[in-house]
Amino acid sequence: MRVLAVVPARGGSAGVPLKNLALVGGVPLVTRAVRACLRAELVDEVVVSTDHAGIAEAARKAGATVVDRPEELSGAAASSESAVLHALDALGADPEVVVLVQATSAFIDPEALSAAVRKVLDGEADSVVSGLPTHAFLWTAAGAGVNHDPAVRKRRQELEPQYRENGAFYVMRASGLREHGHRFFGAITVQPVPAQHGLEIDTPEDLELARALAPFVDRPEPIDVDAVVTDFDGVHTDDRAYVDSDGRELVQVSRSDGMGVSLLRRAGVRVLVLSTEQNPVVAARARKLGVPVLQGLADKRTVLREWLASEGLDPARVAYVGNDVNDLGAMAEVGWPIATPEAHPKARAAARVVLTRPGGSGAVRELCERVLAARPEPAPAAVASAQVRTWPRRGPVAIGDLLVGDGQPVYVIGEIGINHNGDVDIARRLIDVAADAGCQAVKFQKRTPAICVPEEQKRQIRQTPWGEMTYLEYKERTEFGRDEYEQIAKYCDERGLHWFASPWDVPSVEFLEDMDVLVHKVASAGIADHELLRALAATGKPIILSTGMSTLEEIDAAVDILGTDKLIMMHATSTYPLPPEEANLRTITTLKERYGVPVGYSGHERGLQISLAAVTLGAVTVERHITLDRTMWGSDHAASLEPVGLEHLVRDIRIIEQAMGDGVKRVFPGEEAPKARLRRVTA
Repeated sequence: MRVLAVVPARGGSAGVPLKNLALVGGVPLVTRAVRACLRAELVDEVVVSTDHAGIAEAARKAGATVVDRPEELSGAAASSESAVLHALDALGADPEVVVLVQATSAFIDPEALSAAVRKVLDGEADSVVSGLPTHAFLWTAAGAGVNHDPAVRKRRQELEPQYRENGAFYVMRASGLREHGHRFFGAITVQPVPAQHGLEIDTPEDLELARALAPFVDRPEPIDVDAVVTDFDGVHTDDRAYVDSDGRELVQVSRSDGMGVSLLRRAGVRVLVLSTEQNPVVAARARKLGVPVLQGLADKRTVLREWLASEGLDPARVAYVGNDVNDLGAMAEVGWPIATPEAHPKARAAARVVLTRPGGSGAVRELCERVLAARPEPAPAAVASAQVRTWPRRGPVAIGDLLVGDGQPVYVIGEIGINHNGDVDIARRLIDVAADAGCQAVKFQKRTPAICVPEEQKRQIRQTPWGEMTYLEYKERTEFGRDEYEQIAKYCDERGLHWFASPWDVPSVEFLEDMDVLVHKVASAGIADHELLRALAATGKPIILSTGMSTLEEIDAAVDILGTDKLIMMHATSTYPLPPEEANLRTITTLKERYGVPVGYSGHERGLQISLAAVTLGAVTVERHITLDRTMWGSDHAASLEPVGLEHLVRDIRIIEQAMGDGVKRVFPGEEAPKARLRRVTA
């Protein structure tokens, strides 16, 4: 090891409490210092010397080695050199060059740091200090010129630049530091740093200035997330409203945002708009973008938490973009809290990323571009492999007394899911809706809440129709057990319906097996849960596999576990509600040709057209969420079909089945009379 960087970062601070963990651009100062050192080409290792557990944890996460700083070297009077020398001794390190880096400099330039190291390695200097070039005229309090003669006033450009030490970094020969005990010895020189990198944080005012500068100084980095949730006013708009003579509000948005959102959705990233606003302009813009919206909200944080849980999303891989104090709760729920540059200071302080473009002027487009930058295209070899792999063709699959496959009646599934809200009477009424409409089956969802609910969400408080309770208590309150499912099984049998469920964990598979279900369903969220898939494969039952949110490679891996003998696949796009341009119905043909199994369609769109089009493209089963009323409490009701809609769907599917025919061209009996009357034959 030739070059070792040491970052002294004690927990105490007189000017700004726990300054080294203060966020700038959403990143703790100590983390920023470690990252700058790691990016410097000539630095071999980075060490953080600290007496504080939180600083130590942040340093390790950033990639640094941590040295525990003893109490006698952690007081306000202790020198930075003492921490560096202690770190060298604690590590038993003997580098040629040591770098003292101050975390209180928020914008350290890795290139300038490497240039300073080069000066010592090449023998140009024994000690290098970072400094800002200045031509300022300095005066004493008594009115005497320090660096100039007031009687002979030179022009600024005639002065040789002087340098103000900014405290960002000090580079020195390690042997000289040990010999002299301080950072300045031998041949000393200055490494100039740009003005935008020279800010040193000593006061709360300095910290606010650094946070304001971060969007303009920091190098934009990719944002690696699976979903993007945004506020509306101040993010999609410039937070202003224009009121016409009739009192109607108009807002200004950026057209470029629309293209960014479209590209994001095509890349498989989920998008949601959350807003406290009740103005219909919010919903109108969301429809234009093709994304779902929840508006008129009093508590964004609770709604966001529920949405993340219902969609099976990891909060750490979700971005939330806000601009004001009412966004702080939602920002705290996700791994990527993001603010617009003109956001409230508290929102900027809470942000991991501060965008450079204002709301209404491309902020959403900038976000989309940075999210897309983190999603590289698959390697050509992987694409080629995904295109050529195929499985042998299989015939229809038997589910109880019915065959599901080409040439068979479409198997229509009413997805009750969790729309029963934990009430067996509601479940019975939904079973009636499915039976009366002509469905062949109803489907539920089965979870073990203690397993499926993430630890960090279990104790979170949720407002429910049954009062305030923890999220775990709510999930347990709405989960059916054996008694409820025995009633469901009996009632489905009376109504002539199959019933089954999507198990979300292995104990739920065992529960459903004990209930002797005819078939198991894999939700799109479970396609990569190979432990779950292996448990399902071991049952020997038919499997219906939904493919939303999945690549061909992920589906390949699932099929390798499940096999194709009793497999039915469902094309799905897991966007709620589904915009037409994301339906991609030709994938039904792709899946049939690739896997050789019956392929159906699981829809989340508004209306019936897309589901009916899926049938014309060969879908052998259609699944749609059903509800008694789309305004009922619960996360899935709004994207469900009401009784009349389900009745029309089944009716039209049966008409399409009749209309599809067998593909053999012939003259039908109804054509004989018109043919005899109208046909003209010439030689």
